Amino acid sequence: MSTVDSPARTGDSAAASSPAVGRNEHGVISIDDRVVAKLAARAALDIADAGSAAPRVLGRSFDGVIGTRDTSLNSLPKATADVDNSMAILGLVISVRWPMSVPDVCARVRAHVADRITELTGLTVAEIQISVTDLVTALPPSPRVS
Repeated sequence: MSTVDSPARTGDSAAASSPAVGRNEHGVISIDDRVVAKLAARAALDIADAGSAAPRVLGRSFDGVIGTRDTSLNSLPKATADVDNSMAILGLVISVRWPMSVPDVCARVRAHVADRITELTGLTVAEIQISVTDLVTALPPSPRVS
C-alpha cells in the first residue's frame, strides 16, 4: 500500500477546484495496489475490442475450467499495480477481438487506462505493460430483436 503525496496547495483556481490527493490538513489518503489494479481492469474493459484472457500454462489455455477466467470481451482482464508515492506501474493481460489490429487495441487500452487511473486516483501512470495472450474469435451471436 502506498501513500499519495500531493503538491502544496497554491492560490490558483485549478488547484482549488480539485480535491487534494494524499496528505492534506485532515490526514493522509492511501490507495492500495489492489484498488488501482481493479480500477485498471475496469478501465481496460471500457475498450470494446479488449477483454479477459484465459490463463495459460506451458502455452496451453485453460479456457472453460471451473474456477478460472475465460477468454471473453465481457470479463475483466487480469491486472496488477505497483504504486509508489504518486506513481503507478500497471500490468494487464488481455485478449483482443479478431481481426482487430493488436497494436491499435493496445494503444487505445493504454491511453484509456492511464487517463482513467489519473482521473480517479490522482496518480501518475509511469508505465503500462500489456500482454496479449489470446484472440477472441468465437463471439456469441447478437441478440435477436422481435
